Amino acid sequence: MELKILEQYILGGIIATWLGFALIYFLGVKKSKPDHDLDFHKQTNDLVHTRDGATDVIIVGAGVAGAALAYSLGKDGRRVLVIERDLGLQDRIVGELLQPGGYIKLIQLDLEDCVENIDAQKVFGYALFMDGKSTRLAYPLEKFTRDVSGRSFHNGRFVQRMREKAATVPNVRLEQGTVTSLIEEKGSVKGVRYKTRAGEDIIANAPLTIVCDGCFSNLRRGLCKPEVDIPSSFAALLLKNCEAPYPNHGHVILADPSPILCYRISSTEIRCLVDIPGKKIPSVGNGDMALYLKTKVAPQIPPELRCSFVDAVDEGSIKTMANRSMPAAPQPTPGAILLGDSFNMRHPLTGGGMTVALSDVVIVRDLLRPLENLNDSFTLCDHLDSFYTLRKPVASTINTLAGALYKVFSASPDQARTELRQACFDYLSLGGMFSNGPIALLSGLNPKPLSLVLHFFSVAAFGVGRLLLPFPSPQGITLGVRLILDASGIIFPILKSEGAAAPMLLSSSSPAYYKSPFLH
Repeated sequence: MELKILEQYILGGIIATWLGFALIYFLGVKKSKPDHDLDFHKQTNDLVHTRDGATDVIIVGAGVAGAALAYSLGKDGRRVLVIERDLGLQDRIVGELLQPGGYIKLIQLDLEDCVENIDAQKVFGYALFMDGKSTRLAYPLEKFTRDVSGRSFHNGRFVQRMREKAATVPNVRLEQGTVTSLIEEKGSVKGVRYKTRAGEDIIANAPLTIVCDGCFSNLRRGLCKPEVDIPSSFAALLLKNCEAPYPNHGHVILADPSPILCYRISSTEIRCLVDIPGKKIPSVGNGDMALYLKTKVAPQIPPELRCSFVDAVDEGSIKTMANRSMPAAPQPTPGAILLGDSFNMRHPLTGGGMTVALSDVVIVRDLLRPLENLNDSFTLCDHLDSFYTLRKPVASTINTLAGALYKVFSASPDQARTELRQACFDYLSLGGMFSNGPIALLSGLNPKPLSLVLHFFSVAAFGVGRLLLPFPSPQGITLGVRLILDASGIIFPILKSEGAAAPMLLSSSSPAYYKSPFLH
């Protein structure tokens, strides 16, 4: 009897224990599930609500332009949300050379320390190579007291440093996500819709959205009239443990069929970019590219770099990238603007892209700085309309020079173009004012379109003069006329695409800001 009672107690204890566990589990799930849902909705609502009421500016993209702008606006007290597709370290083959003009913009933005601790290399000018001859073109840096020069580096390291610095500003938030669309309402952009890394769809609202999501932008079509041209592609190699003929200089080889660039991006690596004209390039996968580089390109590489070039080809680490060109053609839109490569691109031959982007960042920062709030999107749009004029001296000078030099430096079967190419090399080789003026334009130190036009036609006149000496001949006169026509056919279409007009040609790099109703 006692044994039976004991068994009942044991059985009852087991049942009670299981019921207790079930009750605890049930209450725990019941309690935690609503709390979890509540937290989720609260987080989502906070995200939307915060972006709606506590975000001044949304920046799409955290590359050079986006990261620099986030830091600058955050420092000025703006509440900034940056949405970047991939916040990891990027491995790119362009955006690795910053001209002195771009470094000065870094100083103006208080970002010059971003080139420190990334093994960046100072650049003091260029060396040109053609038909076994070479000439050195130094940047005109004598008047600068600070440590101004060009810088070359791994692009990913530079961008990461800028992102890290932007993240130190308390009111700047960087978030990884993919922006899928702009949110528009009554003709004005109110924010963006994006997908987080976890797959959540989020709507973020702000008075101003700045799109700088790069050359592959999927948002630019609503904000500009894009006309993207692909004149050529780069085949990129890393040459290791070798010395360039001119230390601390970029090297431009006027090769056949088009230029080759070499510049040091770390203490042990030299980047080599081989330009291949046209939209179709040899295949890397089937070995055609390696064969092309070893048979066609390697013999034209300076002897000091040739063995390392062939070794790099044999390693097989060949990267390719299409070179895009896109004139700025804005469609002013209330609540949004474009910056960086999503807005304007040029051939990367002259390494001017980052200088243009940083110059644009300085202009936008200065235009927004006196504004207390950004809520009137239509008045803000009118105010920011001056940005497109203020950027033209720097952007048009660098863009025009990039397009013109690429055409002049490329080989051609046309005799007039060949004469123009040789004249350009010989003109720059004269040194003094003949090289200082053009290199100041290229470096972003003298962004004056009129100066560019004068130097370009000085080169053409120099070429014609050589054809007419010692005595003019009918053949020389004919070729000289063709040379002038060829030069005009290069420069004027580019100037037209840049929206060149007499006021822009005569403008300087420091125009006065337009008056705005915000400033009264």
